[in-house]
Amino acid sequence: MRRWAVRLRALIGLGPINVLRVLGYRLGLRLGVHPAQRIEASIPEGLFFERSGKIDPVDAAISAHWDTDAMLFGAHRIAIDAESPAWTADPLSGEEHPGSAQPWWRIADFANGDIKRIWELSRFDWAMTYAQRARNGDATSFDRLNTWIAHWADSNPPYLGPNWKCAQEASIRVLHLSIAAIVLGQENEMAPPMRAMIEAHVRRIMPTLSYAQAQDNNHATSEAAAIFVAGAWATLAGDADAVALTQKGRQLLERHVARLFGGDGSFSQYSVNYHRVALDTLAIAELWRRRADLPPFSETFQARAAAAADWLRMMVDPASGDAPNLGANDGANLLPLTGAPYRDYRPSVQLATCLFRGLCAYPPGAWDDVLIWLDVATSDNVAELPEVAVFDDGGYAVLRRGSAMALLRYPRFRFRPSHADAMHVDLHVAGCNLLRDGGTYSYNVDDKWIDYFSGIESHNSVQFDDRPQMPRLSRFLLGDWLKTDDCRLIDEKDSGIVGFCASYRHRSGWTHRREMRLGNCLRVTDVCSGFTKHATLRWRLAPGDWTLRDGVVTNGRDRLSVCADVPISSIRLVVGCESRNYLEKTELPVLEVVITEPGRMISEYRWAG
Repeated sequence: MRRWAVRLRALIGLGPINVLRVLGYRLGLRLGVHPAQRIEASIPEGLFFERSGKIDPVDAAISAHWDTDAMLFGAHRIAIDAESPAWTADPLSGEEHPGSAQPWWRIADFANGDIKRIWELSRFDWAMTYAQRARNGDATSFDRLNTWIAHWADSNPPYLGPNWKCAQEASIRVLHLSIAAIVLGQENEMAPPMRAMIEAHVRRIMPTLSYAQAQDNNHATSEAAAIFVAGAWATLAGDADAVALTQKGRQLLERHVARLFGGDGSFSQYSVNYHRVALDTLAIAELWRRRADLPPFSETFQARAAAAADWLRMMVDPASGDAPNLGANDGANLLPLTGAPYRDYRPSVQLATCLFRGLCAYPPGAWDDVLIWLDVATSDNVAELPEVAVFDDGGYAVLRRGSAMALLRYPRFRFRPSHADAMHVDLHVAGCNLLRDGGTYSYNVDDKWIDYFSGIESHNSVQFDDRPQMPRLSRFLLGDWLKTDDCRLIDEKDSGIVGFCASYRHRSGWTHRREMRLGNCLRVTDVCSGFTKHATLRWRLAPGDWTLRDGVVTNGRDRLSVCADVPISSIRLVVGCESRNYLEKTELPVLEVVITEPGRMISEYRWAG
């Protein structure tokens, strides 16, 4: 009975209308009556990008990949050559997908391994890189660009095989092809094969917009942006009938941005990497709005986009470009236009801040290359980085002192959470992530690893009675969403310390209050009660040679100490796992501290220098 009650509360949280949308989508496909099952399209042979007049080369960095190798999910290197890839095979294993000739709706999501591995090459990241090289005079890259697109179209006839299964994947291809057109200076051109390619993708996207909307995530923003961009591009290329498509995309995009982004910039997916994906999506839409000389987006859109840029800027470590590995991380990077590594978020922050704030996020540097490629004006003014930022719409408090940044994640779940990370603390100092989130690893692995990476064990927080913070109901759905009882800033500025505290009470009776103070060290106080057996505090440390002695763990440079006002039942250093990149799993040390009666634990992390 309790399980059904948990599920009912989760469905109410998702929203009855969204639940009905998903049920209608699935039932329609099962019965064979969904409009998406009746669409048809064909893509003719020919050049997708035609050689045009000479345009000036660009003095900016280009990705080092897509020549003799590719980097999948930002971490996994594979060899490539001039020949087109096997588009319906897993590029990491070489195994062909068994549903390559089937209509997309007959292909199961997870029955044949992780379908994201199939999708990765078909996101067309390479189209942007080949366009950059072609812009700078590399004729071979121009030929390869056309050859690969043509081979993809031949290997993936509409609407057969795994690469047509997801409308968001279709949207990403549209967005990447549109960026390639911008790079090549062909915004006003659309060769017949390209026009047919874009139309085929739009036809795939349109019938399932209701399902995308029901997800309350970047499916909705990506698909709306793709429709808008497709319409703007076709209009610039002389298709007067595409104006209606542009208007439809604008309407959808403005609606989704108003719903999915909070007034403070927090995004519905509670994920740093998905926030980047959504922000880059808005940036692409804005780029095409300007090129097509269309009216500005709504005031709400502009305000939310600017706030979203501020949100990500506050999360990013300016020294390294890295950010907390918070929430789901599937390896997505929508605008890899520079030589920056996957986990460097500065190019996206710089682009969005320039577009939506009219300021730079950072002084001149390599992150400006994305502005050069996309012909976006820079600014002489750099946005200030405040010491304290609270994003209460999403449940984040970010504190900064000098080169140190600390994040406290507290539960504000207006949308479904994907990770049980309430009261997680992340610490970055001078470009190094010292206290770390576990990441995601994979969406299609054994329950053991799904529970671990998205569960409380993979976060710097307190676990009660060895139970999950929120029970897992399905692969992507947690139940009994936690709610914050109280949160507030701690005003100790005269002492050189900034602070924040928050608390929650679990349905089972557990209570957890966490205070975080940042000065020349990080001091975290946890007050825990209501548990039956024990409470376990975990600190996930940066990999290194750590030793534990007398309640203090050190690597010779940094030290972390934990004390309590009640007896500590055990304190030990154990081996945990983290996933900095999708499909990557490595070990790291974890300090575990256990108490068996209600009490207060005080942790203090001191770093060298």
